[in-house]
Amino acid sequence: MLADEPDRDKLFELGHVVMTPGAADLGVDFAPFLARHAQGDWGELDAFDKRQNDTAVKEGYRILSAYDVPIGGGETKRIWIITESDRSVTTALLPREY
Repeated sequence: MLADEPDRDKLFELGHVVMTPGAADLGVDFAPFLARHAQGDWGELDAFDKRQNDTAVKEGYRILSAYDVPIGGGETKRIWIITESDRSVTTALLPREY
């Protein structure tokens, strides 16, 4: 895909993508998780929260996804990815940083 072509798989725009210090310290490539988030794969959420996100996409509310990311040694760490309701900013963070 060319850089100026729209990604047809995305359900919404991510806006400016940022991460918190805790997320940055993980040393993880967040690109695959950001792609999943933008495509409506909400990760490790329960059915109710997934339905809430589906509504948020359609009606312009805040969107939250949760993923268990590998950090080495067979361990994972939970991250959240949150896109603001105006779609101006998406933040990758650890739940304790919320």
